[in-house]
Parts: sequence; structure tokens; C-alpha cells
Amino acid sequence: MQVGFNKPSVLLIYTGGTIGMIENSETGLLEAFDFHYLEAQVPELKRFGYNISSVSFDPPLDSSSMDQFSWIEIAKVIEKNYDIYDGFVVLHGTDTMAYTASALSFMLDDLAKPVILTGSQLPIGKLRTDGKENLITSIEIAAAKRDNGLPYIQEVCVFFENKLMRGNRTTKISTDHFNAFDTPNFPPLADVGINIHYSKAVRSASLLPLNAPLKISTSMDANVVALKLFPGITPIVIDQILSIPNLKGVVMETFGSGNAPTHEWFLSALRNAIETRDIVIVNVTQCIMGAVEMRRYKTGNELSEAGVISGTDLTFEAALCKLMYLLGKGLPMDAVRKLMQEPLKGEISLD
Repeated sequence: MQVGFNKPSVLLIYTGGTIGMIENSETGLLEAFDFHYLEAQVPELKRFGYNISSVSFDPPLDSSSMDQFSWIEIAKVIEKNYDIYDGFVVLHGTDTMAYTASALSFMLDDLAKPVILTGSQLPIGKLRTDGKENLITSIEIAAAKRDNGLPYIQEVCVFFENKLMRGNRTTKISTDHFNAFDTPNFPPLADVGINIHYSKAVRSASLLPLNAPLKISTSMDANVVALKLFPGITPIVIDQILSIPNLKGVVMETFGSGNAPTHEWFLSALRNAIETRDIVIVNVTQCIMGAVEMRRYKTGNELSEAGVISGTDLTFEAALCKLMYLLGKGLPMDAVRKLMQEPLKGEISLD
């Protein structure tokens, strides 16, 4: 379909995932299909009256295979088509959708148009699929404009099961329910029922002009690791992780409001990694809701004194992607530590 200028125009970027899969009649397994199948399953798309075009990953990727190079590929597609389309809908598998949404939120600078990630828990060809409503509503949001001609949304979002959510606040909370995503520490940007109700924050937001040039960052440093603490964790586990060659950053998932063991061997290992190897260690909580408050208890305070920085209410996904993004800029490590604790794209609560 040719893109015009009188109708809203939306580009669908099909990366893969359950929404575009079809069940193999012989094996019963779900296999990736092409986008033409998706169009055939949702004839309602033609009733929009929009100019809807699509590009597809070839071959489509299961979301568990997504990495920083896939994020860069998506960002480049958006950059290449940015001046042509009013909005973008990225069709993505659910398993790593929150990571991709977080990464893109940092990679797309001066974004003045909506980038909506969506997918489904059931393939779109299934009778009870959630994919059809997710796709249709995501397209409507991507095309929605205010009376002044500017988009309602000028950021990277996830739309799933009647909620529009800030991408870098999102985490997957269920493997088998349609409401698979939530933003525990941040309210939805829109609730969708009979009508689409945008939040007060969205309605009153200061908006960028559409002629603001989009800039993308294509350097993501993957020399990072996740360290999830658990009762009984041993010195050899900590030492092996912190001695990984070329390691630059650690997202450490701690207990409660940012607490960890106070064993001297543990604190000494952290201090050595920070002071000797200049590794950035970010403290995020294992809890779904709440924030790290490292001055609240003695255990958290000792982490702070060892040089560990607070991730406040960052989701794990946002913390990891933000760290990769900042390290990819080649900044001094002190600058990375400072920026990890400051909101860049709404990923951290100001209070």
C-alpha cells in the first residue's frame, strides 16, 4: 500500500513472536509465519482508512533470540521511515518485549511520534486470540492526534490487554493470562474500553514539534551481567561473576528495599570490583513493586558505602538496557554512575 499524506499513516514492524505464528497441524508446535498471514487474519485493518504498511524481519525472530543487534535493527527501520509515517507499531514476542521497549526508549532520542510495541499470548489465527484487539488498538493509538495535529503519544510504549504503558516501566508478569504486562511503579498512560482514555499526564504533556529530527544511538555495550542474590550464595559464585573478563556493569537484584548479605567477603568482593576494575554495580530490588532505599537499613547502607549505586524504582529490564546504553556511549564510569541515578526517559520516579 502506498503511503499518502491525507490519511494517518502507520508502519508495522513485524519482528516475530506468537502474534504472527501458526500451529503446525502435524506436530502441534507453533511456527513463525509471514506477515501476509497476519493481514489475512485481521481484515478489519482495511476499515481504518489509514495508510498501513509493513516491514518484516527475515526470518522472524522468537523474542528469546532478541539482542542488542536486533534492537539496533528496529531503531534503524524507525529512523529510515521516520519522516514518512505518523506512528510505528512493533509486533514482538512477549518474553523480551519489556527489554526491547526499554532499550528503544533510550536509543531513540528526540522522539516526537508514537512507537507502540504489542504482541499476543495466543496466535492471531486462534479463535480466542488476544492478538487482534492488541494490534487494532495499537494502530489506533499510533495514529491518534490532538486538535493541534501533534500525536497524543511521543514515546516508546507497550500496549497489552486494554492498557497503554510506558515502555521502560514495563515488566512481564504472567505467562498464561492476557494481562501479561504491568508497570507496577507507574500508572498506565491510557486505559482502553469503549473509548481510549489517556491519562492526565499524557493530556498535559509538553510535546516536541514533529519536525524535531530523530537521533538514534546504535552502540549498546553488552559487557554487563545480572547478579540475583539468594540466601546461601557462596563466595565462589560472586567471585566468578565479578571476575568475568571485560565486565563493565552489574545489575544486582537484592532483597526488599535494596538489602544484601553483610558478610565481609561479600562486601570486599564488591569494593574490589568497583575500586580496582571500575565496574558499575546497580542495586535493584527483586520485588515487583517498590524501590531501593539503600539508607533505610544497615545492610543497604553498607552497599552504598562499598560504592554500589541505587537503581531506585528501575525495573530490572530498564536497568540492564540503560546500563548497556550508557556504557555504549563510552562515557567515564563516574558519569555512567551519575546518569544511572537520573531519569533520562521517564524510567525513574523523580520522588
